[in-house]
Amino acid sequence: MPLRNTVCANALLSGYGDAKLWTKAVELIRKMPALSLEYDHFTLSAALRACAGLAAVELGRQVHGYLMRSVYDVGSDMLLLSSFIEMYGKCGLVAKAQKVFNFDGKGEGKRDVVMWTSLLGVCGRNGYYKEVLELFKDMLMEGISPAGVAFVTVISACTHTGQLQLGMEYFESMELKFCLKPGPEHYSCLVDLLCRAGELGKAWKLVDEMLNKGHSSCTVPMWGALLNACKDQGDLELGKLAAQRALELNPHNDGIYVLLSNLYARFGMWHEINHLRKLMKEKGSRKDVGYSRIAVTN
Repeated sequence: MPLRNTVCANALLSGYGDAKLWTKAVELIRKMPALSLEYDHFTLSAALRACAGLAAVELGRQVHGYLMRSVYDVGSDMLLLSSFIEMYGKCGLVAKAQKVFNFDGKGEGKRDVVMWTSLLGVCGRNGYYKEVLELFKDMLMEGISPAGVAFVTVISACTHTGQLQLGMEYFESMELKFCLKPGPEHYSCLVDLLCRAGELGKAWKLVDEMLNKGHSSCTVPMWGALLNACKDQGDLELGKLAAQRALELNPHNDGIYVLLSNLYARFGMWHEINHLRKLMKEKGSRKDVGYSRIAVTN
């Protein structure tokens, strides 16, 4: 490259980020000082995004420290602060993410919808469901109009805290109060909410109405939630239908095969389970092996 500058480096970082090549991004960021290239806000945001992708909390803390030392009035950059919140959240440090959020609230700048949505997502992903609901109420009290993605987090929080009525009210408020059209992810959350509350009949009625109206929002997670509820409540026929519809959308979804196998096991249908296993083998599907990664620090 005949001309190397920060703009070129940032363009490359953007490409690495889109491709989720987090290690490559970190390597480039570390090389920039040796190439006499300065960091700007985009570079630092990309660094935080890479740290989040790798769950590299110590590197993220270094970026945080560098920012606090070198950037004047960091609290005015909402995008940068949101990147901090996302990074700490993906590393499981919810309290640290909340500190960044609260730090901004002490400055002159007002926290925007991106900041609120980031912290809602962090709390939701880490299982802080009661905090999600409290935070959402605070957000509304501050006059912030929530984005559609915030309702996914909030309705899911209602599901995990067993608040069926509140979850349905939030879903209905999307169009009535905020002029937001519910998408497939919102309907999936609502079906899951109904199923986990034991309202399998209402969940199926909702899905059936959507099908009759030619609604395109019936997704694999929605059918999966219905199938899981059928497994728990012993509804074989509806469970088989849910599995069939889910596999029509994604024939290689191993999770659906596992749920259907568990449903068959409840009824002692061992021949059908063996048939499922053969079918999975023919399609090349298999259950993914889980793994974990930790960062060892001093």
